[in-house]
Amino acid sequence: MQHKIKKIWAREILDSRGNPTVEVDLWLADANCQCACKGCDCSEGFGRAGVPSGASTGSHEAVELRDGSTSLATSSDKKRYGGKGVLKAVENVNKKIALKIKNKSFDQKSLDEFLIKLDGTKNKGNLGANAILGVSVAFAKAAAQVEGVPLYKYFKNISLATGKAKSQTPILPVPLMNILNGGAHAKDSTDIQEFMIAPIGAKNFKEAVQMGSEVFQNLKKILSEKGLATTVGDEGGFAPKLGSNEDAIQLIIEAIKKAGYKPGKDIALALDVAATELYENGKYNLKIENKILTSDQMIDMYESWIKKYPIISIEDGLAEDDWDGYQKLTKKLGQGPKGIQIMGDDLFVTNIERLRKGIERKVCNSILIKLNQIGTITETIEAVKMAHKAGYTAVISHRSGETEDSTIADFVVGLSAGQIKTGSVCRGERIAKYNQLIRIEEELENKAVYAGEKAFS
Repeated sequence: MQHKIKKIWAREILDSRGNPTVEVDLWLADANCQCACKGCDCSEGFGRAGVPSGASTGSHEAVELRDGSTSLATSSDKKRYGGKGVLKAVENVNKKIALKIKNKSFDQKSLDEFLIKLDGTKNKGNLGANAILGVSVAFAKAAAQVEGVPLYKYFKNISLATGKAKSQTPILPVPLMNILNGGAHAKDSTDIQEFMIAPIGAKNFKEAVQMGSEVFQNLKKILSEKGLATTVGDEGGFAPKLGSNEDAIQLIIEAIKKAGYKPGKDIALALDVAATELYENGKYNLKIENKILTSDQMIDMYESWIKKYPIISIEDGLAEDDWDGYQKLTKKLGQGPKGIQIMGDDLFVTNIERLRKGIERKVCNSILIKLNQIGTITETIEAVKMAHKAGYTAVISHRSGETEDSTIADFVVGLSAGQIKTGSVCRGERIAKYNQLIRIEEELENKAVYAGEKAFS
């Protein structure tokens, strides 16, 4: 369904790390505003989108335009917010994009294709993926209001319009909850970036959140009793200084048991290694353990952990361009009845071309989906569909620099993805996504199914 864009406006706001990011407001002309102002924020055709930002970013991601990193950056640009300002991206929305789309009609696909063409670069480096995504998501929210459907239903509808979706039954995702942070998200903690819990044994999403919260609170008690720090990293997980990466796994197992759950049956473990951050001169530097490992040795380490602990998923286990290593990793640990989820994030960066290459080379069996890595709703849906068609799982994800925008909660239900990564059960910008999923589950009542362990098949 096409909608006429009446007005669009972007601004610079702050993300969860206190850095600037882009927020976009968009009004549709076919809105049914009942107010005297005719077009205010209570209009049924209004959408607002906050754009997230990553810390450990893949080099193949779409360009996040920052004022201090452009070729025309002034000394003032480099000083303001440490060069991280996004006034140029904001200006691109308010002037270049607004000029071309105002008073014109689009559906989601035609708008996204128009924005890509307007940018004219392969990596969205002209207008900035942060500018383009803000417009794409704001339009989606406004269009859902005009069409009188919840946002998750809007995403399902446009997904069905471009081909059969994975499932006709609404699926509530298993949350991969990052309860212990390291790497680029929490310096001086662990080498591995994220240690997550997956409540696979929950009856529904609400219970999954409860289970995660109880484990999180028990982990806090355990850390405190051991004299370890209970401060949290960018995504809300604790960031204690530990003697080894395996210590983190053991602490989480202890917390699961203390909360009254069975590791592996009720709650499984998942890792985001972010191995690109560890990659130096062709090898992997585990500084906390003073070890330098090859790809084969990293794979052996993971295999030893899988034998000892209920690890169900490993994300970014190797560096973003270590394709040969990933082939070995996938073949050894990701295939067969005992195979686990081998997920590519920095490897694929939600990019259809890189995902296609991975499918052809039998690399990974899962892709992490981040909207701001690719820049539009349409391209993100295409990536999810390609993954599902190839038998890969698709995990919808936040970024470490987040806003209170909860779009990905609706997106994961609309695309029946079955898994979501949105941080710990701590910090408002993470909780916003969990709370929205609780509301969606309540609205769907018995029509929804909690993905559970099947989400990792």
